[in-house]
Amino acid sequence: MLVQDSLTKIIEDQTRRTLWEVKNVIDCIPNGLWNKIYGEMPLWKHVYHMLHSLDLWFINPRDLNYQEPSIHVKDLNNLDVTSEKRLAREDIEYYYNQIAEKIINYVNGLLDKELLEKPVNCEYAKFTLILAQYRHLHSHMGMIMGFIIDDTNQWPRVVGLEKEIPQGDYSKYF
Repeated sequence: MLVQDSLTKIIEDQTRRTLWEVKNVIDCIPNGLWNKIYGEMPLWKHVYHMLHSLDLWFINPRDLNYQEPSIHVKDLNNLDVTSEKRLAREDIEYYYNQIAEKIINYVNGLLDKELLEKPVNCEYAKFTLILAQYRHLHSHMGMIMGFIIDDTNQWPRVVGLEKEIPQGDYSKYF
């Protein structure tokens, strides 16, 4: 049951649901689509762009101590620039796990009174950054799900607001 007695409890719940859905959608990408070109870029690059934005922008895009992931090279996250480097599914899975842990730890430590505060060196409130990443993330999730559905005729599972987050074995698709 969703605890709705504070904004940060709601954010925690929605973040867990969102991250579960991101992981499931990544897991639903058939190997044959991993390098397929959509909008002039391979599908894996769309996934990396989405994850990199989540990593950089969810907490503080102006963090002077932010470290690019070890797999990153210049413009790898840029959907307007073709990259020589290719990422394997294992690279993306490892990066996703790092981001998920970082973000869960962050939201677990947030207090309601901090949501309107701006992180150091940042012009945006913490709440603004969180909502902006939900928006950005789900724009890209929708595109990626569309690519998967078009190719496989299967819909990746989402949990919505009321369903329990699956544990253990589950069907990745509806």
